[in-house]
Amino acid sequence: MDQFLLTTTVFLGAAISFVPLFKRFGLGSILGYLFAGVLIGPAVLGLVEDVDTILHISELGVVMLLFVIGLELNPKRLWRMRRHVFGMGAAQVLVCGFLLAVLFFVLHESVNVAVLLGMTLALSSTAFALQLLEEKKQLQTEHGQGAFSILLFQDLAVVPLLALVPLLGVESGATSGAPTWIVVIKAVGVIAGLLVVGRYGVQHVFRFIALHGSHEVFTAAALFLVMGTAALVHAVGLSMALGAFLAGMLLASSEYRHELEASLSPFKGLLLGLFFMAVGMSLNLTSIIESPAYIVGVVIALVAIKLLAIFFMGRVFGYQKESARNMSVVISQGGEFGFVLLSVGVVSQVIDQNLSSKIAAVITLSMALTPLLVYLNQKFFRTFSELSERPEEVFPADEVQVLVVGYGRFGQIISRLLAFNQIPFIALDHSATQIELSKKFGTKVYYGDATRAEVLHAAGADKVKVIALAIDDVDDSIAATKIIRQKFSEAKLVARARNRFHAMELMALGVEVIHRETYESSLCAAADTLGALGLSKQHIDFQISTFREHDNKMLRDQLQYRHNEDKFISFTQNANKNLKYLLQGDQQFGKDPDQAN
Repeated sequence: MDQFLLTTTVFLGAAISFVPLFKRFGLGSILGYLFAGVLIGPAVLGLVEDVDTILHISELGVVMLLFVIGLELNPKRLWRMRRHVFGMGAAQVLVCGFLLAVLFFVLHESVNVAVLLGMTLALSSTAFALQLLEEKKQLQTEHGQGAFSILLFQDLAVVPLLALVPLLGVESGATSGAPTWIVVIKAVGVIAGLLVVGRYGVQHVFRFIALHGSHEVFTAAALFLVMGTAALVHAVGLSMALGAFLAGMLLASSEYRHELEASLSPFKGLLLGLFFMAVGMSLNLTSIIESPAYIVGVVIALVAIKLLAIFFMGRVFGYQKESARNMSVVISQGGEFGFVLLSVGVVSQVIDQNLSSKIAAVITLSMALTPLLVYLNQKFFRTFSELSERPEEVFPADEVQVLVVGYGRFGQIISRLLAFNQIPFIALDHSATQIELSKKFGTKVYYGDATRAEVLHAAGADKVKVIALAIDDVDDSIAATKIIRQKFSEAKLVARARNRFHAMELMALGVEVIHRETYESSLCAAADTLGALGLSKQHIDFQISTFREHDNKMLRDQLQYRHNEDKFISFTQNANKNLKYLLQGDQQFGKDPDQAN
């Protein structure tokens, strides 16, 4: 326990010491994590020794990242991307693998070794690339979607590549384990099972937990889903990240997707940071010191080959020049699955441990180089043109413009009028009962707690033009308002107030557009009551408008006294006397309609 606490403290201390510093100088968080890992790892200070175990644990960060990505990509959209996933992705693996194999053959490696190293370095880092794209909000751009398509195919290609490595070994005929066709059947069976369970079972489980559980139980269920799926697909030889991606994709249309994303976000961030530090810790400085020219030369060749090959492939598949260049820069490094292929290669006697250590150092250095390349590309080559930054598929009518927070009687009216005007919106509510009721009427409402910034962010609060805050609970409304004002201030906020004091609290937070939920209906009822007593319409209209104008001004003036009861009561009494004089002064408008003229 003491060692665990010490190791945890070292990791947290290293992260908070270097990551903010690197971000301060525009180098990004990933490079900060890498540097911290190198510093605390065996090669420098030696504060942490068991690198392999930490690397395996931290891979769950990559798994969660792919699950969240899957939540944002429904099967229909993936089918539309099939040309880029299976066309451009396959071309990248084959072309880069071939060119890199030729490189190692020229460096006097055998054909089998060259093939293994070519395949190993053809793979890019899903964790590095997607994290960089997410940090810079470029995942939905043309080059971001292109990079994602290639990375997705690489994850699919890991299984056949792992099966191929033993065939390159010294005793390829004596490979152990089940035949390849059995492995393939198992993999297909597991994927089919995931599709069925994800489509027909998982949502019912989350619905039950939302109705009868707590937020902590919901988070535990989300973790169980991701880790359980990863363990299942890993057991049949598939990539854990691929399994998590499939699970996320199956829940992309679920009303619980935003809450799932928000629940996993803290774990994803911490484990990804741990993964990047573990990569830094695994850097073998001894190999670099012994063969600096070889390692640096291979790193330069690797990055150059992938930059050029991916750039030209992007152009062939219809990407504009700038988009193709951006895409090639993001995925120009070696990948985390390269470490796996290298270890299998050593066990299968394709390569020796010394060469494996050198190539592992090449992969790590290429990863460390990527944030710098992205930074240089953005600073000196990017023009941020609309063509380069647009989403891969632009559907203006589907761009969400409004986030309706709270789908009770107040939020429903707002949503219905938005729908009538064909204005795209997302409705968010924390009541599973309300969501199920809305579904019966054909309305899609997402499940999520709006008092959590990560839920609002997942629902698109940073992109919408208007946030309609229609939460019924006063405390939750105030909590959500504080988050919106602090983190999503670019959106115009239209807020619902339960009562006068709620309205004043919203005003104190800087909310300008506030609607008291019973105020206007009360004025209408008062007008109808006066009309039923025979007062003229002009008289009623004057009194209602005078009352509204005076009361709104009084509400603003009462704000300064809301925490002092005596002054508040005194001010209110005086204000009501003034209002009485104003309304009684209108005696020229009586019950006689002729007098009203």
